[in-house]
Amino acid sequence: MKKKRYSVEQIVAVLKQAEMGMPVADLIRQMGITEQTFYRWKKKYAGLESDQVCELKQALDENARLKKLVAELSLDKSVLQDVLSKKLSGPGA
Repeated sequence: MKKKRYSVEQIVAVLKQAEMGMPVADLIRQMGITEQTFYRWKKKYAGLESDQVCELKQALDENARLKKLVAELSLDKSVLQDVLSKKLSGPGA
């Protein structure tokens, strides 16, 4: 079965429909998702407005970028420490 990816805006729209009284069973059937997925979305995105969705997306993107940067710097530090330890314990020491 092919996985579908829904944008945060689409997820918020589905949650708004549920808040307005549309039965959850009908929503999950229309979207082709499981009930578990719906409630996971509800837990994560409940109460968000469209402008907050943009802010959340930007924050998540920035967080991912910073995590990548930290990983790269940690790797650089590890390599430099390894080189330094080899220099200090090398044949000239």
